[in-house]
Amino acid sequence: MSQYYKMGDRTLWNPSNGASQLFLRHVAVYEAELDLPSGIGPEQADEYQVDPDVYAAFVHALLRWHHRTRHRVMRRLSDGFVATALALAELAGSEVDWDSADFAPRGCACRNGHGHADGHSPAAQEDWATALRRESREMARSMAD
Repeated sequence: MSQYYKMGDRTLWNPSNGASQLFLRHVAVYEAELDLPSGIGPEQADEYQVDPDVYAAFVHALLRWHHRTRHRVMRRLSDGFVATALALAELAGSEVDWDSADFAPRGCACRNGHGHADGHSPAAQEDWATALRRESREMARSMAD
């Protein structure tokens, strides 16, 4: 058995029930953490409709949260979900503004080319974005199969 994540009539992702349920449990965790709806509708006959605008806002907030998290365990626990959420956004055609000042940590002058005491230099920010983009693109390819 499998479930479908759809945008209108277009299927974005068709994971197994197990993968879908694990993903949805993570969605619920981050909806609570971010205090935002995900835009993934309730199940109807093994299908979940994805509202692209609401989902894009959720993913943007998730990405901002992930980038600002300095707690190593929290960052590692969230890595896979963030990459999967970004991949689903890519499959839905949602744009992610990777250059947004929202991704600079609080109090950081990184956007102006200066380093930061916590090691969050422009190079570190680029490495974070590059690695996450690569992972989400690989994930999107496997999700589309």
